[in-house]
Amino acid sequence: METTMGMLRPGEEKLIGAFTGRDMAPEELYAFSVVLCDNDIDRDGERFSEGALQTLKELFVGVTGVMDHDPKSEGQRARIFYTEVQKLSGKTTSDGRPYHRLLARAYLPRTAENQSFINALESGIRKEVSVNCAVRKKICSVCGAAWGRCGHRVGQAYEGKVCSRVLCEPTDAYEWSFVAIPAQRAAGVVKAFRKERDRVEIQKRLQEGGAQSFSAEETEALAKAWRELEQKAAEGETYRVHLKGKISRAAAMVFPELRSEVLKSMVEVLPAEMMEEWCRVLEKKAGVSGGCRVQLSSGAAGKNEAYQKL
Repeated sequence: METTMGMLRPGEEKLIGAFTGRDMAPEELYAFSVVLCDNDIDRDGERFSEGALQTLKELFVGVTGVMDHDPKSEGQRARIFYTEVQKLSGKTTSDGRPYHRLLARAYLPRTAENQSFINALESGIRKEVSVNCAVRKKICSVCGAAWGRCGHRVGQAYEGKVCSRVLCEPTDAYEWSFVAIPAQRAAGVVKAFRKERDRVEIQKRLQEGGAQSFSAEETEALAKAWRELEQKAAEGETYRVHLKGKISRAAAMVFPELRSEVLKSMVEVLPAEMMEEWCRVLEKKAGVSGGCRVQLSSGAAGKNEAYQKL
């Protein structure tokens, strides 16, 4: 099942249908994943609590994405139709806590007007995002007091613990915006798996091997590496077939009495480096370079037209 960037996953058209004025076919819609925010310390020395992420998960459903926090309606680009809080196994925040992020799925219609924006998404030009929301309180990460009531300072370490402002109890989610430099470093559009079978197959193999489960990001990285290895393996096999053909032709000229099945069994087990060396030696003895000499000719130019057409 294809889950490339832009394509809907099974059942998503029903979720999107809650926000559209009419039922829209999957091919009319473009969907993508975006990390809205996380619980890591951002560039302003603030971070969301895990509880805040859970609240924002509900608040951001149905919220539109704009450009550079511009509230004008003509700047609306996409709408969120699904959210989830993910805990990435093995990943920690900059101050050593388990990493959590708020991941959303957003959609926009596939129209000529939106094509340039879709191109910017797929090329990675439009990627980073920032959220605009309200919270009821901010507390000190070191002592838990309401921010400003203690003497702790953002960025300073106290007994090995880095101070940050913790954003708690969100009350509203206004919008999320595509920006050049987001406060949260990891916030932005993310790629989906090229094929769902990659994720399923990798997780299956890991479980069969008794390995621990991997996060979505780790599994995606493994899937990418796996696809690259598959491609390299296919290219390598194509090259081996090419070398086998060259060896067979040259060997037939140098050792005409050698049976083809014997030659095939000998060559089959050789690594590519040895096959290249055999090919070089045999072609040298056969008096050819880069392949065998032409055994048949179609004759002079303009003659034997039937052969030339072949």
